[in-house]
Amino acid sequence: MSPDALNSLFSLCIGFAFAGALSSGYQAFAERPAGFGLLQEGVTPRRFAAVPFLVFAAPFIIMRNTLRGVQVERRRFEFVMMATVISGFWSLMSGTFFVMTLRAAGLLA
Repeated sequence: MSPDALNSLFSLCIGFAFAGALSSGYQAFAERPAGFGLLQEGVTPRRFAAVPFLVFAAPFIIMRNTLRGVQVERRRFEFVMMATVISGFWSLMSGTFFVMTLRAAGLLA
């Protein structure tokens, strides 16, 4: 496996792990699951505060909603595959940003 492919796989895994940790932390704190509805509730400063949270928590939320939709609504395979690809790409990008931030802080070699 090439170093670039390994780096991408690491970023993908870190992105999903970070998204899951954020969503689980929100659920423990707010006693309800995180969702995209955060953008539609509360006053305007609260909505703006939800944007950075949702940027990094979105891969977990997308996959949770997709898997729940498969069980409840019997969604088609194509929809599930498209949501998985979108969630994976989003996780790769947020994981890359997180890894770059760790490297810039000197916490990761």
